[in-house]
Amino acid sequence: MSLSALLAAAPSPEPGGSLDEAAKQAGHAAGWVEENWSTWLNTGLRILLIAVIAVMLRTAIRRALTKLIERMNRSAQAVEGTALGGLLVNAERRRQRSEAIGSVLRSVASFLILGTAALMILGAFQIDLAPLLASAGVAGVALGFGARNLVTDFLSGVFMILEDQYGVGDTIDAGVASGEVIEVGLRVTKLRGDNGEIWYVRNGEVKRIGNLSQGWSTAGVDVQVRPTEDLGRVRTVITEAAGLMAKEDPWTERLWGPVEILGLDSVLLDSMTVRVTAKTMPGKALGVERELRWRIKLAFDEAGIRMVGGVPAQPDEPSAADPTASMAAPSAYASTTSPQSLAATPITPPPNISK
Repeated sequence: MSLSALLAAAPSPEPGGSLDEAAKQAGHAAGWVEENWSTWLNTGLRILLIAVIAVMLRTAIRRALTKLIERMNRSAQAVEGTALGGLLVNAERRRQRSEAIGSVLRSVASFLILGTAALMILGAFQIDLAPLLASAGVAGVALGFGARNLVTDFLSGVFMILEDQYGVGDTIDAGVASGEVIEVGLRVTKLRGDNGEIWYVRNGEVKRIGNLSQGWSTAGVDVQVRPTEDLGRVRTVITEAAGLMAKEDPWTERLWGPVEILGLDSVLLDSMTVRVTAKTMPGKALGVERELRWRIKLAFDEAGIRMVGGVPAQPDEPSAADPTASMAAPSAYASTTSPQSLAATPITPPPNISK
């Protein structure tokens, strides 16, 4: 049998059957869409509503935090240069502290809002969040163990800023380094040492902090005078010099109290020490001590009070010259009968005996 005969004997496809099958499938698809379109619309509107609310809430909170930080900065600038501003922190320190706090709060707010919105969107897709949350918890624990130093530094920086332990311009002793704070970060604090070096101190390494710029400082000066000086006169001269210093600028602002003479700190055979103290502006004690020493020295020179370590005092009446001062000590060889002279006498031969 030839190929043409086989093709002629085969039944031809019915056009009506193909159209009916396509129409049936289209009907099933339309019915499925009609049955589920409300669910899709509900899910889409829910996701859109969650996203819009999250974005609006995040924007509102960030703007509120920004306005709060700006208000804090304006209040700090308003009191700068006044007596109240001297008692409070300076504007630069207040600005950096407020910006750091604002950055932390904005980051935390964005993380919480966007994270919650993402979980709600996944829940709208009927996704089981229990395995995802468990995996995130395990990953968080692993990350915490791997970057524990970074997390420690960050958390320590947050608490240091929130508690206002120190700020820009403060002189602190952090144990591992000391100096003036030039920048406060969430992970690292920058200090400038006494020799100009810059120290980068990780916040997590700071176990103790001694802030030398909060509240007030104490300037202490030890004045050593000769034990023969009149203590009443010494007190009067120091009081007058300190009173003149307190009336002049800029010491009238840096001195927060009168200069006090505490009394004798020590009494020795060749000197006695008078202790002088004064309450000063934070961080200004060293300059006050230097100026106070300068003025006390000038006042003592004018009053004729001698301090220990100066030119030795000359006796009032010179003693008579000793006439034997220029005479040499007697020699043992001056006497011919001394053992030294006898030992040095040459041995003479015995006289010749004539026969």
